[in-house]
Amino acid sequence: MDRTQILLVGLPLFLFFSDILNLFGPPPPPKDGYRTFPDPKPTPQPNLHQPLEFPTQKQSGIGPIGAGHTVSIDFCTSCSYKGNAITVKNMLESEFPGINVVLANYPPPLPKRILGKIVPVVQTGVIVAVVAGDQIFPRLGLTPPLWYYSLRANKFRSIASTWLVTNFLQSFLQSSGAFEVYCDGELVFSKLNNNRFPGEIELRDLVGKRLGNSFVRGIEAGVSFRNFQ
Repeated sequence: MDRTQILLVGLPLFLFFSDILNLFGPPPPPKDGYRTFPDPKPTPQPNLHQPLEFPTQKQSGIGPIGAGHTVSIDFCTSCSYKGNAITVKNMLESEFPGINVVLANYPPPLPKRILGKIVPVVQTGVIVAVVAGDQIFPRLGLTPPLWYYSLRANKFRSIASTWLVTNFLQSFLQSSGAFEVYCDGELVFSKLNNNRFPGEIELRDLVGKRLGNSFVRGIEAGVSFRNFQ
């Protein structure tokens, strides 16, 4: 092995063992004039993204603007108006803190409620007659009517048609189409009278006007009571 090969093999070995000695050996002493300083502590920066807090709407000295007031929303539950009612409820509670919003069903008129109770009975009777009319009519001593034979000619179609028609009638009879908004017992908007839903801004202004009138009347009553004393 000539000198070149010894140099090529020995130099990597020398560097490898020197790295091992430096890794496990003691650290060298610091040089003169060199001082170590502790790591500076990071200075906390102010949080510039904190949410701003806004004061709630208040009347002077009497609490939130909606405190002590109740808004009732009577709507047709079978007409799928619940989503509209919840949206209006959330809007009013946000615009008038402290207000009490009550949701309730607006029932249909009495004749429609009575017919709505009769329709399921008719539905069940027709389906039972189509399925087991051959046994029911002879035992009752009755002659099957003509419509029975026409329905029995196609049982599946008759049962499906009866089910769909009676369900549609029952849904129609249970619906009132109402979306009535009351503020402290006073009607402020009626879908039955206006044939439309109220806009959010429109309803907010109507309720706000009603609350403002109540506040003014309360002040006038307080002033009159003090003058009376």
